[in-house]
Amino acid sequence: MQDISFDILKCYGILSEERNGWKREVNLVSWNGRNPKIDIRDWAPGHEKAGKGITLSREEAVKLENYLSEILAEPERDLR
Repeated sequence: MQDISFDILKCYGILSEERNGWKREVNLVSWNGRNPKIDIRDWAPGHEKAGKGITLSREEAVKLENYLSEILAEPERDLR
């Protein structure tokens, strides 16, 4: 099985943190030397392990921003 390499180029922020130290982060990440993408996933302390997540191209992120703006503009609902 081939190892997966990653390079976190920029950390934009932390969305949440669990008691065990894992953090859900928004980062700019290059996976396996490819072009960097916006990446949202859980990371272990020190980034030694990564959980499942999602990577987005710039175009996908713009679409997501539009969808989120629409969702958040609706009357408040329970989104927990």
